[in-house]
Amino acid sequence: MSERDEEALARFVERFAIDLSEAGFPRMPARILAALLTTESGVATASELGESLKISPAAVSGAVRYLMQLELVTKRREPGRRHDEYQIRDDLWYEAVGRKDRIYARWAQTLNEGIAAAGPGTAAADRLEDTRRFFEFVSTETPAMMRRWRAIREDPS
Repeated sequence: MSERDEEALARFVERFAIDLSEAGFPRMPARILAALLTTESGVATASELGESLKISPAAVSGAVRYLMQLELVTKRREPGRRHDEYQIRDDLWYEAVGRKDRIYARWAQTLNEGIAAAGPGTAAADRLEDTRRFFEFVSTETPAMMRRWRAIREDPS
C-alpha cells in the first residue's frame, strides 16, 4: 500500500475545487466535496473537514447543507458518537448526472413556450429551437450512457 502525500492531496483538493467553481459550483461546497473524495473512508466530521480545509464550523455547516440538498453527501451518526459524520455517496457522479438529465428534459419542454412566444421563423425562435433540440438530445442519450457506465463500473477487469 502506498503512502498518502497529504500536501499533494491538499493541493489537489484546492485545484479540483477551483475546477468545480469555474463550472458554476459554489466554492466552499466544492472544497468540502473534494476533501471528502480524498478521505479513505469517504466520511468526515465537520470538525475534521474544518481542520483539514482551515475553515470555520459555520462554513462547513453551510457547505454540507448545500451538498446534502443536492444529495451528493449524506449525514449519519454512529451509535454512541457525539458528532455527525458526512459521507460522500458512492454513486456521486451517477446521481448528479441523472438529476441533470431530468432538468434538461424539463428545460426542453419549457423552451417550447419560448419558441411559441418568439414567433415562428424568427432568429430568436431558431436559437431557442436549437437549444431545445440540444437538451432533448442530451436527455435522450443520457440513459444509454448511464447504462454503459454501470456496466463498466461493475466489470472488475
